[in-house]
Amino acid sequence: MPLHGVPFMPGKKAAPVRTLLPIRKSPTGIRGLDEISGGGLPKGRTTIVCGGPGCGKTMLGIEFLVRGALEYNEPGVLMAFEETPQDIAQNVASLGFDIQDLSDKKKLFLDYVAVEPSEIQETGEYDLEGLFIRLGNAVETVGAKRVMFDTPESLFSSFSNPAMLRSEFRRLFRWLKDHDLTAVITAEKGENTLTRYGLEEYVSDCVISLDHRVKDQISARRLRIVKYRGTKHGADEYPFLIDEQGMSILPLSSLQLQHEVSDERVSSGFPDLDQMLEGQGYYRGTSILVTGTAGSGKTSVSAAFIDAACRRGERCLFIDFEESRDQVARNMKSIGLNLNRWAGNGLLTHEAWRPTQFGIEMHLLRIHKLIEEHKPQCVVIDPITNLMHGSGDKEVYSMMMRLMDFLKNSGITAIFVSLTAGGSKLESSTVGVSSLADTWILLRDIESDGERNRCIYVLKSRGMAHSNQLREFVITAKGIKLIPPYIGPGGVLTGTSRINQEAKEKFAALQRDFEISRKQREVSRKRRALEAQAASLQAELVTVDREAEDLTRENKKRAQQAHVDQAGLAKSRGAN
Repeated sequence: MPLHGVPFMPGKKAAPVRTLLPIRKSPTGIRGLDEISGGGLPKGRTTIVCGGPGCGKTMLGIEFLVRGALEYNEPGVLMAFEETPQDIAQNVASLGFDIQDLSDKKKLFLDYVAVEPSEIQETGEYDLEGLFIRLGNAVETVGAKRVMFDTPESLFSSFSNPAMLRSEFRRLFRWLKDHDLTAVITAEKGENTLTRYGLEEYVSDCVISLDHRVKDQISARRLRIVKYRGTKHGADEYPFLIDEQGMSILPLSSLQLQHEVSDERVSSGFPDLDQMLEGQGYYRGTSILVTGTAGSGKTSVSAAFIDAACRRGERCLFIDFEESRDQVARNMKSIGLNLNRWAGNGLLTHEAWRPTQFGIEMHLLRIHKLIEEHKPQCVVIDPITNLMHGSGDKEVYSMMMRLMDFLKNSGITAIFVSLTAGGSKLESSTVGVSSLADTWILLRDIESDGERNRCIYVLKSRGMAHSNQLREFVITAKGIKLIPPYIGPGGVLTGTSRINQEAKEKFAALQRDFEISRKQREVSRKRRALEAQAASLQAELVTVDREAEDLTRENKKRAQQAHVDQAGLAKSRGAN
């Protein structure tokens, strides 16, 4: 019986099932690149790293070699065509890479190929055998597994025949593949192509494009994997940073919301606010948004949270975009918070820099690196609205979403401070991230009787039955204190209005008490008068009753006497 169109043949064994092997990959060791590439660069194949000047092509290739030699025991060969190895060694020394030391230890082979375009002519066949012999010797010397060619375009700069160029590129890539070498080749960007000749990207297995752009006088670097044969990979643009530790590439947020949640609660820093949050505070690992106008107490609320966390022995990170560390520490002393104590014993890391110092992605990368370095359990960023300078709302929203995802996946409780403009709608955040936050604390000023008074309100707090009251709070030398809610005839009253209304109500209560007391005295007087009158009437009634009784007895006696007299008279008449 045929099965799926294939006739069944008895007595014949079925063909063995072929196992499909995934493409081999060579980890780069570059932070973030292995994640977006799905494990690294194609092993035993060629990767083109292209881009304009100053975008970091050589740095990526060098770090690929250095990480391979140090972390994966894979020696490498650096073959430079424009800069000497000595120049390159000096350039990458600022990143902490000592490639000369690796060369001395036979973990890295440094070679410089000087090519003068005027000495090359396009005549007949172009032979790369000399280059292959030179490269083969270098590979054999250190037992290399990785190779980097830094801008080898100079080899072909005098040739204009595309067919010949494509053929030579194929020969080079084939030689590398035959020797199972994982190669990174840097290439200059063309006018309308990824590379100068527009051919390398077609014959290579992987193409990585680097870009260094400037917007509103702020520079930013981006990386994009244009193609990667035989595997899935991230195809978006990813921001990256080059600093003293090398390259750091920031992957985008995961599309799946799978971070773990905790039922543990942490204090907000002052018991009164905890009471508004079911008496227990925030959930651990959640994001808290604190919004308010200037001077409403946002930094004080955030510092109280940090102080409480440090008291619990938790590591904290405070990132400030407006005030220096010393200035914040001095200001918080006025409300009884000694942040320098926690910084001194290593529980608090306080970093401050201007938001215009970097682009939006660089801020995100720097925050990532600080978190990975210090591993805090609580983070405060004050304020996130300053990040909007030089960046659009969409970029800031995307950055905040990625940062919140990263913090939640790390189980970090974070407070994000957002400045709102005076007169703006209260239930809105400038950056528009209120929907991403788990708890939203609104601080506002209420103006009345010529003064401004602070109030706090929990707009939302997911997973708990929070208070719906608008509470006045005061910032004193002993910290933040919430005042019990007071509702007057016109709504919530604060400050002098509250005091005046309380005085009015107290006076009215006294008046009511006096009037009640007066009326009680009047009733008592009338009661006594009526009771006296009733007693007099009762006595008069008794007298009348007695008189009536006396009169009755007298009448009875007269009747009896009259009867006796009549009987006697009758008797006397009968006798006669």
